[in-house]
Amino acid sequence: MKKIHFNKKIVVTAAFFAAFAVVFGAFGAHLLQNLVDSEAVDTFETGVRYQMYHSLALLVLGFAGAVPTKVSKWVFRFFIWGMILFSGSIYLLALKSVLPFSVSFLGPVTPLGGLLLILGWLWLAIGLLTIKGID
Repeated sequence: MKKIHFNKKIVVTAAFFAAFAVVFGAFGAHLLQNLVDSEAVDTFETGVRYQMYHSLALLVLGFAGAVPTKVSKWVFRFFIWGMILFSGSIYLLALKSVLPFSVSFLGPVTPLGGLLLILGWLWLAIGLLTIKGID
């Protein structure tokens, strides 16, 4: 039997982030509409969508043996922090009308998270371009 090589840390983390995206998506679809207006629900769903996209990207990255380890580590970091800051701030901002505290400080956090997601994709692209011997 052939041994499968993958980055366990990245794959397991991706699975957990994907599972939570499903949980948050179910919350948004079934419970959130009773708490906030439809615009906030749409905003929340954007956070869920981006979290799931990047969870799936991490899953692929974890199984992609051709990606250099250094590149994988940085893409992993950018995506994890990007999801936490981007999707996490969106979740809280969408819930601001029902939270017992102000989340207005999160306004600048969302674009910072988005920037980290973009940097992750660019780091991956540049890392893949620099692999020698592959066209």
